[in-house]
Amino acid sequence: MTEDLYAPFRPHLARLVSGGVGVLVVLGTVAIMWGTRSWVGVPDQIGFGVLGALIAWFCWRQASVAVLVDAAGLTVRNLVLSRRLGWAEVVSVRFGEGRPWVQLDLADGDTLAAMGVQRSDGERAIREARRLATLLARHTTTAADD
Repeated sequence: MTEDLYAPFRPHLARLVSGGVGVLVVLGTVAIMWGTRSWVGVPDQIGFGVLGALIAWFCWRQASVAVLVDAAGLTVRNLVLSRRLGWAEVVSVRFGEGRPWVQLDLADGDTLAAMGVQRSDGERAIREARRLATLLARHTTTAADD
């Protein structure tokens, strides 16, 4: 049970969609570059390739969002930035109605979106949010439980 508790938090549906779109973009880019090679100049070919690569990178980044947990804390890898937090830095885990992903309330008064748990995963997302809250409770409870 402890090993499952520390499993990475990764969205399911977003990974599938992003991965599929990324593959289609790469294949489509190659097809466009191949199909237009006789009547489109080299600069345009390079432009197609760069645009396809940027879109594929974005899809890869979306597919790789996660919350990684260990005994010392958690690493939140979102679409653009990643951030390492100690357990003591996290005050609460929120995943109320209308939130697209888990939100972490931090000790410094800031909040941090944790895109590794996404509402689009339905009941699975709710279970994952509870598991994250359970981990937080385990690592922030003191002997006096104050």
